[in-house]
Amino acid sequence: MSEPAVEAPKPLEPSVPSTPRVIPDDGILHIPLLGNPNTGKTTLFNALCGLRHKTSNFPGTTQDARIGSMRAPSTPAAAAVEIHLIDLPGIYSLELDQSEAEVCRNVLAGRLSPRSEPFGDPEGVCVVIDATNLPRNLVLVGEVLRRRLPTVIALNMMDLARQQGRLINIRTLEEQLGCRVIAVSARSGEGLPELTAALSTPTVPTRTPPGDQAELELWADRTASRALGASASGLTIPNNDAQSSLPSSIPSSLPKPSLTDRLDPILVSPWTGVPIFAAIMIALFYTIFSVAHFPMDWIDAIFAQATQFIESHLPAGILRDLLSHGIVAGVGATVIFVPQICLLFFLISLLEDTGYLARAALLMDRVLRPFGLPGHAFVPLLSSHACALPGIMSARVIPDPKDRLATILVAPFMTCSARLPVYVLVTSLLFRDKPFFAGLAFVGCYALGAGAGLFSALIARRTLLKGKSRPMVLELPTYKLPSLRTAGITTLDRGWVFLKNAGTNILAICIVLWWLGSYPHVTPPAEATVMQQQAAELRLIGEAETVPEKKEHTLSQATTQAAAAERLIAAHAREHSYIGRMGKALEPVFRPLGYDWQLTIGVLTSFAAREVFVSTMAVVVRAGDADLDPADAGAVKSVQAATRTDGVTPIFTTATCWSILVYFVLAMQCLPTLAVTAKESGSPKWALLQFAWMSGVAYAAAFIVYQALRAAGVA
Repeated sequence: MSEPAVEAPKPLEPSVPSTPRVIPDDGILHIPLLGNPNTGKTTLFNALCGLRHKTSNFPGTTQDARIGSMRAPSTPAAAAVEIHLIDLPGIYSLELDQSEAEVCRNVLAGRLSPRSEPFGDPEGVCVVIDATNLPRNLVLVGEVLRRRLPTVIALNMMDLARQQGRLINIRTLEEQLGCRVIAVSARSGEGLPELTAALSTPTVPTRTPPGDQAELELWADRTASRALGASASGLTIPNNDAQSSLPSSIPSSLPKPSLTDRLDPILVSPWTGVPIFAAIMIALFYTIFSVAHFPMDWIDAIFAQATQFIESHLPAGILRDLLSHGIVAGVGATVIFVPQICLLFFLISLLEDTGYLARAALLMDRVLRPFGLPGHAFVPLLSSHACALPGIMSARVIPDPKDRLATILVAPFMTCSARLPVYVLVTSLLFRDKPFFAGLAFVGCYALGAGAGLFSALIARRTLLKGKSRPMVLELPTYKLPSLRTAGITTLDRGWVFLKNAGTNILAICIVLWWLGSYPHVTPPAEATVMQQQAAELRLIGEAETVPEKKEHTLSQATTQAAAAERLIAAHAREHSYIGRMGKALEPVFRPLGYDWQLTIGVLTSFAAREVFVSTMAVVVRAGDADLDPADAGAVKSVQAATRTDGVTPIFTTATCWSILVYFVLAMQCLPTLAVTAKESGSPKWALLQFAWMSGVAYAAAFIVYQALRAAGVA
């Protein structure tokens, strides 16, 4: 049998008339991009717009919007025009009682626009459908056609349809829908020029599907059957959709098992799927540590050079101290972790694109159910690994109120990207030059957070939120080769968001911390003054010495004595600064966890934002420290070498490292999360309960870990 081909679309008949394009006052066509989940909508958006997009949000909602710009070239029928695509949330139906569906309905009705892209009624709509699963996708198409908007259908994944032996008659499908249908493959770029041209001249559909939902599903099935059967002429057309039926004219011989059919019994099985999932996660984090090590060193070297440049070119004073010890030290200690964060998002995007994460959700459903959480909670919990804010917001898709509230309360236990700099710093201290063990510790952090969340959910569902969770219904997409372009753009988005945070919030916190750590100026201790006088006397004696060996020895003694005096002065200044006084006042609370006043400050500032912990430590241990060699001024190295007030004991001992790691895994250290919890739960009492519970669990766990290690003889 020769390779099936997709019939090229013919010029439209009068049944689909061309309508004159109406250009809005701003000269831009606004086209919402709509589609079911797993139809390649994001890949198509990226292929059309690439990096020419921005992220905004819809006023009064918790939904984000990606707006991309593209230029449609001029044609004999129309002049060139700029098109702004609005990537709407993926939904199965416009009629569902979900926040995502409500956003889509309001955008199509002209009642809602992203903050950065105000517009009224959209000039058209593009519906992205999966060529390998027409019946299900056409239900959403029918709902859009009923709204009588200028519509273009993007029939995506045509390359996969060919591989599966599906032959779709585009002309027949256009006649049945009454609007333009463009066959595309977002991955290969097939049909994108034709789609761009069609989006510049969208037409109002000439057909209106039935309004009843049951009739609409029958209409979608008949439409798909006609498009598939019109050009089949005896070809076997495999169709794995349980809701569709084959046309009677097509032979019913069974197709060969697909890759999805062969892999799912292995990857979804609880016996083999769980070990494979664990192995994939370990490999993922091992890759992060082993690969990202190189760019981290480069970034650290760049900031060290920046510090050296500032120290050598600016006169001593407040400006030099602010730039070198405040801004460069603080921001550099955070930016250095961008490679790990970007690599994590890149690898997760690849896993999602292959279709594997949906299988992971199915595996996790079996894990969540005994703890009183529904399978629907997997998506909010997975989203919380990026940030708890969208994770809590996405819990709106959970229909049962108690299920939804339980998910909201435990979502912050999931390891978010803000914790990653702390994990990287502490695991690097524990396992220097051992990426495999560091990766295991990283996986352990994720597992501990997830385990604490499940344990907390079990307690909540057995006490405050009694009830059974609902069963989960999940569509498993077919396995596909991941799109490097999509993963790359996603990574750039996430990395840029992190960098913007480092350039705003973290920078502001670093400047405040530097000021609190540098003032007020205090009189140096008498012991340090005596040491400085002794160093000066030794230097004079050394310079007057005529014997080379004695001269070198005496000058070396003078240098050592002066350095010791400077360390004593710096430690005294930090201890009596505003931030030192705050830390010392609260140190007794955290001393049982192994934290001195400097670590106490790091923990306290992290309640505003976890990711500032590393920056805080970099600023606190460097504030007023005149003993730092500018040539070796890497912020991370400074934190690693930091000592307590005695100048000898490291701040980060082994027992303290494990304690701080456990604390940051479990603690509620994000004020915006508490605000969102209060809003989404409908009452501040749930946010206060969340804060008290997570803080208490974190303190107790860190206390047990530290004291147990100390009892076992681990310093």
